[in-house]
Amino acid sequence: MPVVVRLKRLGKNPKKDPHFRIAVFDQRQGRDARPIEELGFYNPLKETLKIKMERLEHWVKNGAQLTLAVKSLVKKAKKTA
Repeated sequence: MPVVVRLKRLGKNPKKDPHFRIAVFDQRQGRDARPIEELGFYNPLKETLKIKMERLEHWVKNGAQLTLAVKSLVKKAKKTA
């Protein structure tokens, strides 16, 4: 199963208050598919970032691909930790 770790956009009005969940998705499903597992969240306005690194490493070891946005967020999280 091709799996990808990407951002899921949330919020009532995303243009004014964007926030995201970092989640694992089956790549064969559509854009609005249900995630397999949620690994964390990111709020760019409040600069809040939390990632379950052990679960992320588990998925990457099993072949999950990270999007460019998630890769940059992981680097940011490792710097602050």
